[in-house]
Amino acid sequence: MTAYRDEYDDDDGEDDWDEDGDDEPTVPCPYCRAEMIEDAPQCPACGRYVSAEDHPGPRQPLWIIATAVVCLAMAIGWVLAGL
Repeated sequence: MTAYRDEYDDDDGEDDWDEDGDDEPTVPCPYCRAEMIEDAPQCPACGRYVSAEDHPGPRQPLWIIATAVVCLAMAIGWVLAGL
């Protein structure tokens, strides 16, 4: 009777395989130090972007957009009133 031998067995009798089955290299997040995939643009633990190129940038506050729309509407109204 032959013993079962799989591809991970060496002569030393220990299994040499990754328990996670994950071949992606991981690095610590520069902000929260949680392990993350090296090529990930955003940390899955804290949600912060790792590089400035991947960051979506700051959003404009709603009051700035509303003020711009009101000013534009007033300017169009003055132009149309002058015709």
